[in-house]
Amino acid sequence: MNLSTATRIRLRVLAVIVLFAAACSLARAQASSTFSVKLMTPETALAAARAAFDDCRRQGFQVSVAVVDRFGILQVLLRDRFAGAHTVGVASDKAWTAASFRIASAALGEETQPGKPMNALRGHPRVLAAGGGQVIESGGSVLGAIGVSGAPGGEADDSCARAGIRAITDALELQG
Repeated sequence: MNLSTATRIRLRVLAVIVLFAAACSLARAQASSTFSVKLMTPETALAAARAAFDDCRRQGFQVSVAVVDRFGILQVLLRDRFAGAHTVGVASDKAWTAASFRIASAALGEETQPGKPMNALRGHPRVLAAGGGQVIESGGSVLGAIGVSGAPGGEADDSCARAGIRAITDALELQG
């Protein structure tokens, strides 16, 4: 079977097109087996912690403030000199709870009340379902969370945590 030069060129072009399409499909398949996440810089986490700390201090509260990344890993911890020793762990656990469950720790507290389906979560060693843990989000992505402990009650802790988030919102939206 003798193929003309034009037919051989067409077959080669077709083979190149088929190989290119296969390579593109493989690249797409490989790309879908990974994902990217956004993370706060340590400087951003520190700015949030500092703002929450300063907000509580202006109100006369001696607190600890913890900021964790989206995975619940501690990035920043600040403790005022007269904040109770327990506030270090409590602030960290509030932040971990908010980051892990992707909701404010007070909201988790409501969802885990006795008789509710998620009540068993309260038995987990790090879950702290009380006010003071807030999720840090930008552009629909969870970046981490902030936890405050030591103010007189969960609402005051939440207020300081929200002040920390407000301090970094503009920077996060510019990046988002």
